[in-house]
This record gives sequence, structure tokens and C-alpha cells, in this order.
Amino acid sequence: MIRWLRALDAIARWARALEAIARRDTLRFLRQTSRLFSAILRPVLWLVVFGAGFQNVLGVSITPPYETYVPYDVYMAPGLLGMVLLFQGMQSSLSLVFDREVGLLRLLLTAPFPRWYILFAKLVAGTVLAVLQALVFLVVARLFGVDLPDWAFLRVIPALFLGGFTLAAIGLLLSVYVRRLENYAGAMNFVIFPAFFFSTALYPLWKVAESGAVWIAKVAAVNPFTSVVELVRFAIYGQVDILALAVTLGAGLLAFLLAARGYDPQKGVLGRKAMGE
Repeated sequence: MIRWLRALDAIARWARALEAIARRDTLRFLRQTSRLFSAILRPVLWLVVFGAGFQNVLGVSITPPYETYVPYDVYMAPGLLGMVLLFQGMQSSLSLVFDREVGLLRLLLTAPFPRWYILFAKLVAGTVLAVLQALVFLVVARLFGVDLPDWAFLRVIPALFLGGFTLAAIGLLLSVYVRRLENYAGAMNFVIFPAFFFSTALYPLWKVAESGAVWIAKVAAVNPFTSVVELVRFAIYGQVDILALAVTLGAGLLAFLLAARGYDPQKGVLGRKAMGE
């Protein structure tokens, strides 16, 4: 009985730590209303401009998970949901780099929890924010006339969470090797735009290969972001892409384990001191 009580107390303490970190990051995000506005405006502009401009140019044939021909804006919607997850994943790691630079993360790590759990809690907090932003965009997309299934809002949540965690973990791994806050923005762009354009977010791989850009199709096929997009695409229609699920889960776990192993929260502070000396 005593062992059970101790185990329950330990679980409660770990849950409180996760809740505290998530609440801190959520309150920080809500105070920065421009971040929420830009997070929704960015994919909406892509939906309106590209969806309207290429509506009659790019036709999407009947390929899984679609059972009939679909308009281009319907095909593009999962890719734009992935865009929301991708940008938020990088932004959450950017805030982590800032905390490391000013020494706040070092204070956070004085808590009586393993370092990997603190990083995990930060990832979960960022993932929850990413999922909420993606759901808001999904509502906006419906208002703009994107014809998605009625239950897509609920079906897609697990895929959004897994995809958001994987992309946030990749951002965390990037922050291990980028020691300066001012360098991270450039590194973000180096990751975000190739990941987005070399994927199935805007066009199916068969159409890319058919146009003669076979090497682009091959790069997109091994891009983890492609797996996230396809996982979301199938989830919207209540289906599971086993390969996309395996790649997304594997990439997320690998990125997190590598980041947890190599992350040094004092790099930014010590680097500043070294420069001062």
C-alpha cells in the first residue's frame, strides 16, 4: 500500500511539473498576440492565393486517401496544417534557445527532475500550442469553403499531436548545435523552407516525378515532413498511413533522444562569457 501511495505521489509530482511548464509557455504565447495572428494568417494566405491561383491548373487524381477527384485547396489543406506545426515547432525551440542564452533554462533544470523530462515537457507544451493553432486554421479553412469531412476536426488531433511533437523534436535537435540566438533564425529558415517545398504539402509525388523532377520526388520521399503531412492527410479521412506513422514516430523519437543526449543548457551563457573574455 505504501509503495502504491509513493508511486502515485511521484506521478502527481511529475504531472504537476509538466502542467507548470505547459502553463508558462501557454501564457507566454497568449501574451504575444502577434504570434497567434501570424500563425493563422500565414497558411490562410497560402490557401487563398495558391488555392485560387492553381485551382484550375493542378488537378489531383484519385489517389489514397481520396476516393474521387478533389479540388486543389482540399489537397493543400493537410500541407498547410503541417506548415502550422512546422513553424510552431521551430518557434518553440527558438524560445528554448532564448531561455538558454539568458540562463532561465539553467534555473528550470534545478528542479528535481531528469534533464530529459524537462526537455520532454517543453516539447509537449510546444506541441499542444501547435495543435491548437492547427485546429484554429482548420476552422478558418472550413469558413473559406474547403470541403473536408465533417469529423475531420476530431479525427486529425492524434496525427497533429504526433506530427507536432516530431517537428518540435527536430527543432530541439537543431537548437543543440546552434549556440547563438541570432543564428537560430537563419537556421530555422534553412530547415523550414526546404522541408516544406521538398514534400507533398503542395503537390503529390507522382506529379513531381511525372514532370521530370525525379530527384525532387526522391528527396521528398525521405523527408520526415512528407510523412507528417501524409499522416495528417490520411487522418482527416479516418485512415492511417502505416509508413507515414512509422517514419513520423521514428524520426520524433530519434530526434528527441539525440537532443536529450547532446543538449547542454549552459552553452549560450558560457559562450557569451567566453566572447567577453
